[in-house]
Amino acid sequence: MSELTLVIGNKTYSSWSLRPWLAMKQFGLEFQEIRIPLYTPEAGSQLSQYSPSRKVPVLLHGNQKIWDSLAICEYLAEEFPHFNWWPEDKTARTIARCISAEMHSGFQKLRQNMPMNCRAKLLGKGMALGVQKDIDRIATIWRDCREKFGIDGDMLFGQFTIADAMFAPVVLRFVTYNVQLDHISKNYVEAILAIPALQEWITAGKAEQEVISAYEF
Repeated sequence: MSELTLVIGNKTYSSWSLRPWLAMKQFGLEFQEIRIPLYTPEAGSQLSQYSPSRKVPVLLHGNQKIWDSLAICEYLAEEFPHFNWWPEDKTARTIARCISAEMHSGFQKLRQNMPMNCRAKLLGKGMALGVQKDIDRIATIWRDCREKFGIDGDMLFGQFTIADAMFAPVVLRFVTYNVQLDHISKNYVEAILAIPALQEWITAGKAEQEVISAYEF
């Protein structure tokens, strides 16, 4: 089996990089990591060496280049099927895929106004028009999944799946901006934050020196 290499951006800011990184860590995959600081004069040429889209993340596996967070996770689920990347139950698995795709393509107001910044505390910032609607929808997703499928653990479907990796950056956003949540959603936030790999990511992000002004208030 060829070695896995994951190309990522700044851990402080790169929400898309976090998703496959966290999933790979949680399922115990060994991989090399290449970090490319974003929005620097060199970033474009560095990214073009690895990513056809010139964006992060991108997974390198033998001759394969897999870009886009969700595509990477789906690829890994096929390559390493002995791990439970998705829930075993068909109904739960269908819902997990639906909410992962919704996270992948939606919540634009939240993304634009509450960018991920895991080393900052920006209490009360970012509450522009439309952001609360995104927050409410996310909280509804979390409550529904926890109540219907989460009985055997603390994650959305009990045990960790790709769906949790997709929502992990939102958890960090909610912490950074001190978003007020219902008790089920709060408990889910705490469960995600308790994942050692996520704490490893946050620690590394706080140690970074780069500052991207677009992600700062």
